[in-house]
Amino acid sequence: MAEEGDERSAEIPDVETWIEGQAFTTTADIKIPEKLSDQVIGQDSAVEVVRKAAEQKRHVMLIGEPGTGKSMLAKAMTEYLPKDELQDVIAYHNPEDPNEPRIRTVPAGKGKEIVAAQKREALAKKSQKASMVTAIVMMVVVLSIILYIQTPDPMILLFGIMAAAMIFFATRYVGQRQENYMIPKLLISHEEGATIPFIDATGAHAGALLGDVKHDPFQSGGLETPAHERLEVGAIHKASKGVLFVDEINMLRMESQQSLLTALQEGKFSITGQSERSSGAMVKSEPVPCDFILVCAGNMDAIQGMHPALRSRIRGYGYEVYMRSTMDDTDENRTKLVRFVAQEVAKDKKIPHFDRRAVMEIIKEAQRRAGRRGQLTLRLRELGGLIRVAGDMAREESAPIVTQEHVIKAKKVARSLEQQIVDRYIQAHKLYPTFTTEGGAVGVVNGLAAMNSQSSMSELSGIVLPIVAEVTPAQTKNGGQIIATGKLGEIAKEAVQNVSAIIKKYTGEDITNHDVHVQFIGTYDGVEGDSASISIATAVISALEEVPVDQSVAMTGSLSVRGQVLPVGGVTAKIEAAAESGLKKVLIPKANQYDVVLEERYIGKIEIVPVTNMGEVLSHALVSGSKKDGLLRKLAALVERSALKPAAKPAAP
Repeated sequence: MAEEGDERSAEIPDVETWIEGQAFTTTADIKIPEKLSDQVIGQDSAVEVVRKAAEQKRHVMLIGEPGTGKSMLAKAMTEYLPKDELQDVIAYHNPEDPNEPRIRTVPAGKGKEIVAAQKREALAKKSQKASMVTAIVMMVVVLSIILYIQTPDPMILLFGIMAAAMIFFATRYVGQRQENYMIPKLLISHEEGATIPFIDATGAHAGALLGDVKHDPFQSGGLETPAHERLEVGAIHKASKGVLFVDEINMLRMESQQSLLTALQEGKFSITGQSERSSGAMVKSEPVPCDFILVCAGNMDAIQGMHPALRSRIRGYGYEVYMRSTMDDTDENRTKLVRFVAQEVAKDKKIPHFDRRAVMEIIKEAQRRAGRRGQLTLRLRELGGLIRVAGDMAREESAPIVTQEHVIKAKKVARSLEQQIVDRYIQAHKLYPTFTTEGGAVGVVNGLAAMNSQSSMSELSGIVLPIVAEVTPAQTKNGGQIIATGKLGEIAKEAVQNVSAIIKKYTGEDITNHDVHVQFIGTYDGVEGDSASISIATAVISALEEVPVDQSVAMTGSLSVRGQVLPVGGVTAKIEAAAESGLKKVLIPKANQYDVVLEERYIGKIEIVPVTNMGEVLSHALVSGSKKDGLLRKLAALVERSALKPAAKPAAP
């Protein structure tokens, strides 16, 4: 695969040459497609699936690394849905059961008219009642005055005024309650020609997702708010006839996922109070339409946290799409990245456009972050962050155009937290060194590790990982053991154990007679993965044979039990860390040699040596001398003997 990537990259000129042949001066010259689906980059198959899903009203699950365009694809689905199906939803008082409000749907734009007409009717009745009450109150007051004149008893006048006041307040309040019951509530409203709804319900709690009923502080005594007035629609109702997008679907509670499944199946869902202690818990409306297309997204771990029935529903009535994280480094795809820069500038609306050399630097960064030569990253959200930082720097300088220098400065400023930690790590080790970069030492190897390899960020940061081995006679009757320290993860522990077979093959010595101590120095945050396998094997062999290791050499690579060096991740970041620390040579798996895309400041600063087996590792890593020559001769004899050993005959049937 690496050779194929190298062949692809050889077919296209380097970015510096390629950019000069492009027909634009700045990204202002680049035409941006009007359709959102046409703006999606590098996900052609996913775009086609989403288009089909929208036309057939199928649900979709998008799985992939963050920043690869999942939310953009989900929003693009709305471009293929019909607008004429939108509906308004109105809630009415139910005189038969006040705790079960009635639901009515009308064509889009009609809901406001109906509610406005009901309000006018209620206002007219209110005015009529007010006139009647006023007349009655005046009659009572006039009558009490007449009686007071005929019989000058002040109590008659007092009682008359009190009676008028009681009539006024009683009739006014009762009338107000009736008016509130009469006026419906507009739950969902669409303007004429409104766009298809796209509702992002990522991280929504149950009430926001499924709808809720507001708490009524006045629950009795005639002061209560009508139940239909307290209804609040959820995201599933707002998304009706549109798209409901839920990223990190596994973060929803199982109860919410179950309710979501019910809404998918039924196409309608009643609104009820989500809090058991609220007065809204007694309210349950008639079913409210929620005929939406569900687009759920997440990383691979999202699948583990999904309700099995919900995923089954999507698989049975929709599509599952795995997003690409890289695309081939071709002329067409480079042109798409140019358009991406223009899109980000237009989207931001605050940063200047980029000139050709600035765009060139962005494309080169896309090559680096891809992690493989001949590829371009599709973690475009993070790349967009770099674009905005570069634009901010240009604005700060009042520059009309973003230049290459702005992008280079932005790369230094917009470093990830992991990269900043590594920078301080390197500075600390210069003051308090835990490894050396010159001379030789027995049982000491400068290994390399990558931070952030399991994170949601595409940027990896390399560090130098000193590994020290010491071999002592076995302390138990049961034989020796391998003792490793440094907060090792499960895979790292297994890698340490597997090294024993390699050591026996390449030294001819049974290490079960020894206790092998392996220490990972400075690994306060722990170590995971098997990329330190060749470093461990080299350190232990050096300690067993007492052959010093060249301290100007660093290495990374996994090992098979037969001594073959296998590829690892984060090679570019590891090499740059070695160069930054002053090391002169780095050994990497040969399978990774086409994955190296260094920044210009590191090119020529360190020698990169691809290796295929443990013999090549030792020949480059050990300090020259009689001990090294003797070990390599023994090694060659052992390997040759192993290769010539006849295969075991199959057992007779």
